[in-house]
Amino acid sequence: MDEFPVKGMDAVVFAVGNAKQTAHFYSTAFGMRRVAYRGPENGSPDEAVHVLESGGARFVFRGPVRAGTDLGRHVAEHGDGVVDLAIAVPDAEAAYRHAVSNGATGIEEPHVLEDEHGKVVVASIATYGETRHSLVDRSNYSGAYLPGFTAADPIVAPPERRNFQAVDHCVGNVERMEEWAGFYHRVMGFTDMAEFVGDDIATEYSALMSKVVADGTRKVKFPLNEPAESRKKSQIEEYLEFYGGPGVQHIALATNDILASVDAMRAAGVEFLATPDSYYQDAELRARIGEVRVPVEELQRRGVLVDRDEDGYLLQIFTKPVQDRPTVFFELIERHGSLGFGKGNFKALFEAIEREQALRGNL
Repeated sequence: MDEFPVKGMDAVVFAVGNAKQTAHFYSTAFGMRRVAYRGPENGSPDEAVHVLESGGARFVFRGPVRAGTDLGRHVAEHGDGVVDLAIAVPDAEAAYRHAVSNGATGIEEPHVLEDEHGKVVVASIATYGETRHSLVDRSNYSGAYLPGFTAADPIVAPPERRNFQAVDHCVGNVERMEEWAGFYHRVMGFTDMAEFVGDDIATEYSALMSKVVADGTRKVKFPLNEPAESRKKSQIEEYLEFYGGPGVQHIALATNDILASVDAMRAAGVEFLATPDSYYQDAELRARIGEVRVPVEELQRRGVLVDRDEDGYLLQIFTKPVQDRPTVFFELIERHGSLGFGKGNFKALFEAIEREQALRGNL
């Protein structure tokens, strides 16, 4: 019996300096649709919150509207970033009790939020840094997001096709990977899905170690990274320095047409990491990946990476950081059987990140 069953990701919640402008960026650049809002106009005097969706992916942007709030402090210390990886569960109270009894620190006891659209049960526990996991049971609710929010019109006309349909995985940068992997094993009953050490994730200059924990259904997947000893500053060390501690490094978004999504998002101003032509001309890569659904030349033209494992293949690409601090970025991923994370692309990806680090003077 699964003692901590989950339904999937409920929402990725961000703390940002200006929620209105952030919501506009994700509407125009990512093609998301605003569905709900809460602010001073409807009972939230200290913060404005915009809720955006794309298929099953839900982003919530919280911004302070007055000085002196804890939300404002968080943004000042960390910049824009993720404060809550909310998980949909069938029973929030049972999930909370199980987590706390297995060593999790409770932040919010289970409580009911209710309005004319029904009720939602919410609780929350602490994880790495100042990140939390809200545990959300919305099975008896039909409103736009949560009680207290009002339905909101899109900020701009949504695109004809979605750029992505779901959150595939959420990556955390931590200082003690094994400790946090143990936390997810103990508190949520998650198991190890993959582990990358040593030369798996190393370049000439930097290295890191990573372990992926996931629930039994693989609907919720949390890779955890920590820096490894290396010649220069790794991307994880850069993140920890600029974010001011552990936090969410990137969100992977599942798409069923990565080429169309990259074209649309790039045209809207999203910047992606560049991949050198030599990556696509490597004979070993071409032999390993075999046939994929599009010509390699089309992937090359957009900088999309490809990897294959025993289950199939995947296509992936990464954005540059989407705020001024070199912290949070995004991944687009198109899976064709593969359950992996692009191990064969790690070296190319991290060399691309290092080129950006060098430009920032942080390598």
